[in-house]
Amino acid sequence: MQKLDKKIFATLFFSIFATVTGVGIVVPLLPVYAHDLGASGLYIGLIFGAFSLSRTFFLPFFGRLSDKKGRKPFIVPGLFAYALISVAFIYSQDVTTLIIIRFFHGVASAMLMPVIQAYVGDITPNGREGFTMGLFNMSLFLGLSLGPLIGGLIKDRLNLQASFICMGLLALLGFVLCLLLLPPTKSERVIGIHKDPMPWSGLLFDRSLAGLFIFRFAYVICIGIIWGFIPVYADSEFSLSGSAIGILIMLGVFISGSIHVPMGYLADWLNKKLLVVTGALIVGYAILSFEWANNYHDMVLATIIFGLGGGISMPALMAMAVLKGSKSDAMGSVMALMTVAHSLGMLTGALLGGIMMDLFQLRFAFPTGALVMTIGAGLFLISTRTKERPQ
Repeated sequence: MQKLDKKIFATLFFSIFATVTGVGIVVPLLPVYAHDLGASGLYIGLIFGAFSLSRTFFLPFFGRLSDKKGRKPFIVPGLFAYALISVAFIYSQDVTTLIIIRFFHGVASAMLMPVIQAYVGDITPNGREGFTMGLFNMSLFLGLSLGPLIGGLIKDRLNLQASFICMGLLALLGFVLCLLLLPPTKSERVIGIHKDPMPWSGLLFDRSLAGLFIFRFAYVICIGIIWGFIPVYADSEFSLSGSAIGILIMLGVFISGSIHVPMGYLADWLNKKLLVVTGALIVGYAILSFEWANNYHDMVLATIIFGLGGGISMPALMAMAVLKGSKSDAMGSVMALMTVAHSLGMLTGALLGGIMMDLFQLRFAFPTGALVMTIGAGLFLISTRTKERPQ
């Protein structure tokens, strides 16, 4: 039986943890930085939109290339690019420069996330897909949780420039780890199998992969609604402090990340589709319950339930993606599509929430998210009903 290469796994885990933590330190502070440079609300939106646009466009390109050329040739320069981008942020003098930097930030992100996830998928032992991906995803959730907290402390104790320096140093640490500890490209499994990956036409028209994509898209729409509009909702309805709102947002991330490993382990033994749909039902109930909230404690409870739902469904979903990537010899392409679903979901969630806020009431964004999650779960079931083989 194939064993997990702990050296490669640990290198990828700590590299992505360092990088995501660095990004988490900076991104929440970017609106303040942009505003200090004279950016209007529209330009602040463009700064964030430029990242999503370039990332979404380049994800399939780098994912497919990594299936042909190997993973390390993209991971190492991608991490180095993150370090350079940190320096560019420090020396940016106007809003237009910030938009350009964020565009290339998205390109660097496209080189990293799907390729690193594909590398983890390559070394995952058969029958351990859920546990391995659940364990790896903890690096993302820990970074997302710690980054904003560290960024706020650095800004308060030092200054905004120090936050950019910290992001650069963490990316540089990931670069050095991967450069020195990852084995040569020629020894990677994706190079050793000497097989062409499934063509895009086969992947894009694969029903089960479409189901995985739709579910990830629907789930992240809900995240986009919560991250984008819970702060506004909490402030306008309950007059919560900034720290209380920050705890509210990070609590869901922390809860979800903390149960990824045990739920990933269960996904290797139980029916994966059942876990995905169970998590979806919990997520749908949680986001709907934000509309019913009467106080801060109700909001905290809804956030905890939302984190539990995501923690139950996502390890099983990513395990199914690993199986699909292995079967198609296109692990990088499959992970790229899953990351595209994430990017599009965040963008769509923000747009949906904004439309509800402008045309109706902000409260209506939450039942809209619940409806999207329900539809996504239904389409997932229909698309995958005959595709997953028994474990």
